[in-house]
Amino acid sequence: MADFFEFEADFVDSLRCIPMQVRYKLDTSGIKLKLSDWNQMTQDERQALLELPCNTETDIQAYQNYLQQLILERTGTTPAKLPIEPYPTWMDSRNLPDSLQEKAQEIGVTLTTEQWATLTPLQRFALIKLSRSEHENRNFPKAIAEFNLL
Repeated sequence: MADFFEFEADFVDSLRCIPMQVRYKLDTSGIKLKLSDWNQMTQDERQALLELPCNTETDIQAYQNYLQQLILERTGTTPAKLPIEPYPTWMDSRNLPDSLQEKAQEIGVTLTTEQWATLTPLQRFALIKLSRSEHENRNFPKAIAEFNLL
């Protein structure tokens, strides 16, 4: 069973939104998944996207193939591909992104590189995604609290 963040609690039972674990895998595999496409999938298909591994090159390729086929079957369209960063910022435990620090300061929090280093790559990914201006941002303060960064 997949582990979810507490800030996702309001939708994980129904999986009506794309959880951070799946979003992480989407960025890792370079596939764009729209919420409207996600909502056309069955509960079992959504669960599979949570549980399928996406760590090794073989896993990533299998995840890409499965997801591309699934989106094509459900929507009749081929999904857009995203560029895959060779070394994404969430994998760098030594360098706290300035944009994330700025977003944290907006809510009165100053993050340290020591705190950043203690987070898992998935936690760092979540903070980066939640701090972006195009994101709704209401879960950013919840994530900061959940990750004990206050």
